[in-house]
Amino acid sequence: MMSKDENSGTGFRIRAARESDSGTILGFIRELAEFEKLLHEVEATEEMIRKSIFEKHVAEVVLAEVDGRPVGFALFFHNFSTFLGKPGIYLEDLYVKPEFRGKGYGKRLLIYLAKLAKERDCGRFEWAVLNWNEKAISFYRSMGAKPMNEWRVYRLAGNELDEAAALQL
Repeated sequence: MMSKDENSGTGFRIRAARESDSGTILGFIRELAEFEKLLHEVEATEEMIRKSIFEKHVAEVVLAEVDGRPVGFALFFHNFSTFLGKPGIYLEDLYVKPEFRGKGYGKRLLIYLAKLAKERDCGRFEWAVLNWNEKAISFYRSMGAKPMNEWRVYRLAGNELDEAAALQL
């Protein structure tokens, strides 16, 4: 079984986030949103992160650290494939601080999650990437990931979600 800490012996490690990391997680979320030019959409607060991840357990987070300093994170949760009859891991966010990119830390986070998916008997490991993020797309392809071009993501959020939920059954 994979340990909660994955240490490469080089001052780099991956560890499960703790409740006391809620502020760090929110900081990474905000940095990622700024990079994606979506900071204006971030409504999450530290308390919301703490409650959702560490009380309700709706997602999990691992932190990448160098010499004890958080340099990146991955936030993920389980989904389910009816066709495979197995759970999957869905990677919601993966982020490495700009000054730590190009050192293999993002790749190590992906490998960690791929191993975790296998350990948990998942049938797949999935994520979405913005179509303009060519560096990320190239990186994911180098890992063997394939785009699901025949699928399109749809979303209900905000007013649209409220309106759909208000419809009569």
